[in-house]
Amino acid sequence: MLIQSRDSGFIHPDSSDITPRGVYEGRRDMLKWLATGVAGAAMASWASREALAQVVAPGKLPPLHGAKSAVPGAQTMEKLSDYKDATSYNNYYEFGTDKGDPVKNAGTLKTRPWTVEVEGLVNKPGKFGIEDLIKLSAQEERIYRLRCVEGWSMVIPWVGYSLAELIKRVEPQGSAKYVEFVTLADPKTMPYVGSRILDWPYTEGLRMDEAMHPLTLLTFGMYGEVLPNQNGAPVRIVVPWKYGFKSGKSIVKIRFVEKEPGTAWNKAAANEYGFYSNVNPNVDHPRWSQATERRIGDGAGLFAKRTKTLLFNGYEAQVGQLYAGMDLKKYY
Repeated sequence: MLIQSRDSGFIHPDSSDITPRGVYEGRRDMLKWLATGVAGAAMASWASREALAQVVAPGKLPPLHGAKSAVPGAQTMEKLSDYKDATSYNNYYEFGTDKGDPVKNAGTLKTRPWTVEVEGLVNKPGKFGIEDLIKLSAQEERIYRLRCVEGWSMVIPWVGYSLAELIKRVEPQGSAKYVEFVTLADPKTMPYVGSRILDWPYTEGLRMDEAMHPLTLLTFGMYGEVLPNQNGAPVRIVVPWKYGFKSGKSIVKIRFVEKEPGTAWNKAAANEYGFYSNVNPNVDHPRWSQATERRIGDGAGLFAKRTKTLLFNGYEAQVGQLYAGMDLKKYY
């Protein structure tokens, strides 16, 4: 979730505070090992960060054999953003409107027990415990470039699997055209729920073919660890070719519907935030250009390096066919 950043307020951490590259690369190796399927019951260890760390020591992993990305060419080799940046510069309006608010306030969120209810136009509705969701498919690591409306971006190694795995299991009916995601809205643990910023709970939606695309991830972790609260624990959606607010956090309900669902920012400001919200440098936000972006960690404020924003966040080859024949300025 995003909107209206205050980039000048971002302070880059000291180098001593940043997770060393070797550490998170070790975690990445572990996740690749898990993706091969040899870990088996180790999926249950995702109940906590400490348990995950005990699965196997970094640097002592079996070799990886045969693991492939679900979409050839989709995994970027760009330099990863620092873990410190990715977990301290966030949009999560339930915990505050400034980028530094979620990391300060999200400690109140209780992520266990946690269930996700699947309902609507499906043959097999039901409730899934978070551990059951994690076990539905072998964990995979994907690295994506995520860019937001304000023009800032990060490269984060998300851990999860294609949402399509869950969708297939619940058997959508032919009349299901869209998937709606509903996030937790608990005023006891989320101090900004009840504010007039948005119509709570936060909701998002995808067209069925977007939800079924293998790049749309049901996500449980990042950098080889469980999701921190401020990043959407314990389960979130990641849609890498769209702006960040399309990726609902702390999901409690997935609903299959026939008509396009209302989404949080579209309901709040329809002239600024469309239903599709694909990254498109040729369609400016009414209040700023989206032609360029800055990478968090490459400087701050007026001195930040800016680069050209890529259509569909660089995933045009993988997802462009979903929008063939559509007017991308009308369906923004």
